[in-house]
Amino acid sequence: MKAVLDLIVGDPQADRAVPHTGITARLTVFATGVMAFLAVLVLALSMTAGRVADRWADELAQAATLRLPADADAATIEKALEILRTTPGVAAAKALTEAEQQALLDPWLGPNLALDALPIPQLIEVIADDPPYDPEGLQARFAAELPDAVLDDHARWRAPLLKAANRLRLVTWLVTLLIGAALAAMVVLAAQASLAANVQVIHVLRLVGARDIYIARAFVRRFTLRAAFGAALGALAGVIVVQLVPVGDAPGSFLAEIGFQGAGWLWPLVIPLIAAIVAFAATRAAALARLKEQT
Repeated sequence: MKAVLDLIVGDPQADRAVPHTGITARLTVFATGVMAFLAVLVLALSMTAGRVADRWADELAQAATLRLPADADAATIEKALEILRTTPGVAAAKALTEAEQQALLDPWLGPNLALDALPIPQLIEVIADDPPYDPEGLQARFAAELPDAVLDDHARWRAPLLKAANRLRLVTWLVTLLIGAALAAMVVLAAQASLAANVQVIHVLRLVGARDIYIARAFVRRFTLRAAFGAALGALAGVIVVQLVPVGDAPGSFLAEIGFQGAGWLWPLVIPLIAAIVAFAATRAAALARLKEQT
């Protein structure tokens, strides 16, 4: 606690070695604000894409499709429905009507397609229960009783979505690390510029007995607080921009869910703290190294 208070309160005498205004001060606040702003946007997009991909994958996991030949008669359709109704783990099964199948094909083949002109298979929608059915066991049962029936559990559709979501999360963390590295580099350059501009003040402090760690602490405190302040402004601006993004009208659309939800709202609050920690470590290392060079 004392170390935190010392960092916030500081030493007025040592603080004189660091300019209160100037290009380094404005640069530190501006750069950390921009980095925090970008971090908020990247995290919001990543979390949104991850939620959408996970939801789509869950919906595909709960639904399956049974395909029957186009010439399947009512007795065959009823037999397939009976098999599904008597299978443990199947919550519901419904044969799609001609209008429903037409609606499924409209985005691909157009609204004016006559289904009776094409050998369109009969589709049966299968909704899994909790716990779900055994796809392999159900397919084996159909192979024995209705060999022409094909069960599609949408596994080939779920896998790319999950893979894309995982890769997006990985890319997001890599971008966040790059933002942190850029922040550290900027703070180091600003601290070194400030040290170089105040070399005479540092020389006087040394003459009166100040140690390098005492002088460095003033730079660390000042740049850490500037980074935290700039990051807080940038994070706030990022949250405002995310909240101002137009919301999509279609239920379940990407824009309808963009932003933070639940515990995800902690990230905009944590970003200024992370920026302060990065600035603290970068400034301390740069200040001690530069003071050693000026000895």
